[in-house]
Amino acid sequence: MIVDDEPLIRAGIRLILTSDPDIEVVGEGANGREAVELTRTHDADVVLLDIQMPVMDGLTALSELRRVASQARVIVLTTFGEPENVMRALEQGGAGFLLKDTAPAELIRAVRAAVAGDAYLSPAATRHVVDQLASGRAAARAGQARARLAGLSAREREVLALLGEGLSNADAGRRLHMSEATVKTYVSRILAKLECENRVQAALLARDAGL
Repeated sequence: MIVDDEPLIRAGIRLILTSDPDIEVVGEGANGREAVELTRTHDADVVLLDIQMPVMDGLTALSELRRVASQARVIVLTTFGEPENVMRALEQGGAGFLLKDTAPAELIRAVRAAVAGDAYLSPAATRHVVDQLASGRAAARAGQARARLAGLSAREREVLALLGEGLSNADAGRRLHMSEATVKTYVSRILAKLECENRVQAALLARDAGL
């Protein structure tokens, strides 16, 4: 089933898919609401679903389709490759995510993969997912770093923040109106509390924690 609000796009997709003798297009819709209604009368194995559509957008329709036609595999096909759309589509049970500049052969591969029960992401969508996961790891590091800093006093956190800026003990002392020897004592105490081997490790921890 092809669901897109642009008739010319639907015609082009139909032409590509029907060039494969194993693929049959059983229905077409112009918005998310029609997609949901069509699944009640058409037994589609795969639904190609646009995101930006009137009446009901594709991501909302995807949630509805997973509820009323759980057997159908939904591939989101769109011109919009924003990371949040990719992640939302996958989180809501989408079987794939393709951009509309996808090559015809790749579109057919995606449909075949969906029928086989596999997820299929275009290379551009894959990069978005990797970036999103990397952001998630960064968030996890930040949480761990903040937890490690919880035992520091307010003054120790100030010194650590300056270590994160790359300041020397002397420069940090001038900034905080402290002697270099006093800063050195604070640094030793911070390294011990954080179980860091050197000030570079402590500086990285400060950066992860957002100081």
